[in-house]
Amino acid sequence: MAKASTSSELKAGFEEHLEQTKGHVERLEQIFTMIGEKPGGKKCLGMEGLVKEGAEIMGEDFEEEVMDAALISAAQRVEHYEIAGYGTVCAYADLLGETKHAKLLRQTLEEEKETDEKLKELSEEINLEATKSDSTAGHRKPGRAA
Repeated sequence: MAKASTSSELKAGFEEHLEQTKGHVERLEQIFTMIGEKPGGKKCLGMEGLVKEGAEIMGEDFEEEVMDAALISAAQRVEHYEIAGYGTVCAYADLLGETKHAKLLRQTLEEEKETDEKLKELSEEINLEATKSDSTAGHRKPGRAA
């Protein structure tokens, strides 16, 4: 998504969140170490669908501002899914009295919420710019078929 975005702020936000995600993985690995288990899992079909939607958006021939608005929309759906997941596991950790695990998970949850808020703030300007795009072209790049 960073490569597909034209807004320098949006591109930087995607790149920053990618680095942040590496920290999320490290926290999860830390929790697995604490409980004496190996990290593993199975493919999440919901997230896979969201990623496919994002890939489809990147394949569109939208004008720059419209593409950025669409990328923010896709990214926010991913963030909301992650917020729901981390919120749930935080609640489970609290219920089980696993305060150290809950603290690590809550740290990631807060970062996901912060990312969502940054995307919301960026969308306010970018969505406005997207509405100014030439609506007669179907929000495609000029000279391209709709």
